[in-house]
Amino acid sequence: MSVKEEFKAFIMKGNVVDLAIAVVVGAAFSKIVSAIVDGIVMPLVSYVLPANMQWEQWVLGKFRVGAVLGATVNFLIISLVIFLVLVKFLGHFMKKKEAPAAPPTKECPFCLEQVPLKATRCKHCTSQLV
Repeated sequence: MSVKEEFKAFIMKGNVVDLAIAVVVGAAFSKIVSAIVDGIVMPLVSYVLPANMQWEQWVLGKFRVGAVLGATVNFLIISLVIFLVLVKFLGHFMKKKEAPAAPPTKECPFCLEQVPLKATRCKHCTSQLV
């Protein structure tokens, strides 16, 4: 098999195509999440933090603690927004209403043990089931 044919077979695998689609959709969705965080969440956070606070520039010796703290806070805020939008909001619409499955067993009226649904006689007390 030539390199061209091997490459074509590799590209046409479902995993590669699915991954490419996921990357493109993820990049587009990140713009939505960034807009929600920058336009809604961060203005709400600005009400909590003082206006002149430069916490992202905090240093401890040579360690830039504020930069790490800022990146961590941004990650947590973005993760929360993604969780609320994807898991809670969209998950609410994606739920399928499933009927509860019928139980595979029934209870013997004489000994109260569980027996198969199609059984005509209890395996525990040998009573005739209706």
